[in-house]
Amino acid sequence: MNRKFLTQFLNKISNFPLWVKEIIYNKLGEEIDEDTSLTYVFTAYKPILTYKGKCELDFKKSGFDTNIYNILEAADNDFSISEIILNTYLSLEEIASYFLFCVDEGYFELPDNSEILNIAGFLTGKLKTGEYFVENGSISKSELNNVIEKFETQKNTKKFGQVLIDFGLISKKQLDKLLSIKDDAKRRFILDHNEVPKIQPEYTNQADIYKEQISKLQNENILLKTKLEQLLTMVKKNES
Repeated sequence: MNRKFLTQFLNKISNFPLWVKEIIYNKLGEEIDEDTSLTYVFTAYKPILTYKGKCELDFKKSGFDTNIYNILEAADNDFSISEIILNTYLSLEEIASYFLFCVDEGYFELPDNSEILNIAGFLTGKLKTGEYFVENGSISKSELNNVIEKFETQKNTKKFGQVLIDFGLISKKQLDKLLSIKDDAKRRFILDHNEVPKIQPEYTNQADIYKEQISKLQNENILLKTKLEQLLTMVKKNES
């Protein structure tokens, strides 16, 4: 596993003219803010393989499915979560599940940043919405328990996230962004760096086209001249 699609893709973009990169930057800035960058904390992380994980990768004694060993191999090659996703063609949600499994089994070291585990836990359903906001420090455990108690006793028909908003513990923007991240994590994404559009003027290749046409005409003229010379030679022979 050595296909660094994302690196190749970004290298192509880095060669774009500055004004094009500014357009891309501003366009993406309309969609990305501090809340949606939550996934970046997880996707940019490079899992660290433990000795136990290295032994499992080398000897495969547990007989796990191929995806586990592909992920362990990727970690051994210093791949980030994003590179692992692009190389395995799995969704972010699936990779998060495998990642937590590897952490629980002791194949990966525990990340220094707890938010990495929080995001992975939320994406896989290990952490519910309220639990996620407790883990990232947005609300306290007692506040969550208070909401849960009232939510259950009142038999509220609203979704729990909306109840958290009603209690003023989180904002609608926070909830919407978090849920959109989880929904987006279910999608599989295949990146081929060769598909990055080439930015060229409309007539950049026109000169090459003309050169090809001229060369073709020159070759046809040479063939025609040869045939005419052969014909004249035949005529002269017949006259003599």
